[in-house]
Amino acid sequence: MSRLRTSIAVFAMLALLSACASSTVVRTPPRGKPSVSRPVAPPKPGSSALIHKGDTLYRIATTHGVSPLDLAMWNRVPPPYTIYPGQRLRLTAPDARRNEPPRNDPSRSTPPPKPPATRPPTGASPPVTPPVIPSAPKPPPAVPPEAAFNWRWPADGAIVARFAAGDPTRQGVDIAGKSGSPVRAAADGVVVYSGAGLVGYGELIIVKHSEQWLSAYGHNRARLVNEGQRVKAGDQIAEMGRSGAARDMLHFEIRYNGKPQDPLLALPKR
Repeated sequence: MSRLRTSIAVFAMLALLSACASSTVVRTPPRGKPSVSRPVAPPKPGSSALIHKGDTLYRIATTHGVSPLDLAMWNRVPPPYTIYPGQRLRLTAPDARRNEPPRNDPSRSTPPPKPPATRPPTGASPPVTPPVIPSAPKPPPAVPPEAAFNWRWPADGAIVARFAAGDPTRQGVDIAGKSGSPVRAAADGVVVYSGAGLVGYGELIIVKHSEQWLSAYGHNRARLVNEGQRVKAGDQIAEMGRSGAARDMLHFEIRYNGKPQDPLLALPKR
């Protein structure tokens, strides 16, 4: 099951591939500024979308403000990630509705307060205040265990964008730098993807570090490793660039069982 979850995470990261990317070193000239998208409110827990003719996984994800990676994983869309008219895709995590009581379940709803008992009109009586029913505390968010290895910084430079939970456009950190600066593996692992097929990431590399942990490196100018290649922490795997971005930078993500984590909580302080 752990290998299946990792495979789903890896394959979902490669969703939207329109063609097989070359596994050799690729250099991409600077591109123009990408279009600026307006922020979209996250969907409500339990919501879904009905697929119409012409829809794609990427279009549904961006329209509803979710990550294409998450959308593929939540709905177990297998390669080659084809969706069909009439199909319905969930827009939130499968367990998002478990924390909410069913709409028609009277046992899970809070009964209305009883009206104050009436007394004979023998005199004025003080108003009766219904008791305050405290709400159940929300469980703290699940924190993944620490990795069995040490992470290291994948590039030098200032942080220009930070991780924001629930924001599909900020599922990692952006590290500014100069074009051609080295991009290094954050830990030992195997390259499971090297290509430019995932919209929004430019020239992308994904490294698998264990059955649970992955790291992703986007917007590179050049990819220097091939799929299936083993790398050591600190090995240069790419050159920094701006493919799919407005400036030279590295977009870096860490994922645990496919779920994005804040890299600044894993990387050493500097």
